[in-house]
Amino acid sequence: MQLGMIGLGRMGGNIVRRLLRGGHSCVVFDTNAASVDQLAQEGATGSQDMAHLVAQMPTPRAVWVMLPAGAITEATVTRLGELLAPGDTIIDGGNSNYQDDVRRAQAMATKGIRYIDVGTSGGVWGLDRGYCMMIGGDKPAFDHLEPIFKTLAPGMGTIEKTPGRENRQSTAEHGYLYTGPAGSGHFVKMVHNGIEYGLMQAYGEGLDILKGVNQESIPADRRYNLDLADITELWRRGSVVSSWLLDLSAISLAEDPELKSYSGYVEDSGEGRWTIQAAIEEAVPADVLTAALYTRFRSRKEHTFAEKVLSAMRKQFGGHQEPGKK
Repeated sequence: MQLGMIGLGRMGGNIVRRLLRGGHSCVVFDTNAASVDQLAQEGATGSQDMAHLVAQMPTPRAVWVMLPAGAITEATVTRLGELLAPGDTIIDGGNSNYQDDVRRAQAMATKGIRYIDVGTSGGVWGLDRGYCMMIGGDKPAFDHLEPIFKTLAPGMGTIEKTPGRENRQSTAEHGYLYTGPAGSGHFVKMVHNGIEYGLMQAYGEGLDILKGVNQESIPADRRYNLDLADITELWRRGSVVSSWLLDLSAISLAEDPELKSYSGYVEDSGEGRWTIQAAIEEAVPADVLTAALYTRFRSRKEHTFAEKVLSAMRKQFGGHQEPGKK
């Protein structure tokens, strides 16, 4: 199939590369001409601007927007709504607020343009591992574009089947899922990221406790000089707390046992905040997720080893760089 891609950053560019590897064709555009040229050399068709991208694609077109949430995505979707024709599809694969998806889908529907929101997880590793995708919006558009999603997804891989799912017919075990109407994909991804905050915080605090047991305030006979790189590697092997986030922590600690290259300044993408807002709206207690979000706020004023662990994990899974030491 053919896909248009607007936004060739860390994830957008690699999504195009994975699709090209899978035999699909891609027409690409980014305001950074060098990114367009690079992907053109790898087999994509480059574009000078959005109008040029649309003109190079036969109908029905599908254009994926992979840009930061907010004004730039809003402006891009609005412009595509002016350029595309009835029957075409806009895919927002960034980290947009699900409420924006509901509004945009309704606006595009008046033009006959279909709209899909894709919560995309996989970060800089997605090119090789594949992307976990939570997909909401127009169901016929999803059905038409399913070959795209199937190529981007991790597939079943070596993960064992979950007992009790033998009679369930679902794409979930392949790493992508149609979740329902417009906004549902990004709503699921929003909560996914809220959970991610809590998991990361738990690892960070636990490793900080392990590191702190060697300080002079602890009695000498209970003072241990623990190797955190080895402990995280140990926990990866059969422990109940094993996870990909732990894998990434082990990588970071193997490379930099004291995490001296990190300040502990931890940003938040916005989805953690939106998750807490949803919890308040639903009157659902979210103690851990709220505390994890507030810790990120505090990290910008003072830093602990736990926050360095969070910062290291963000760099490993998403290529996120700290804004600078504070």
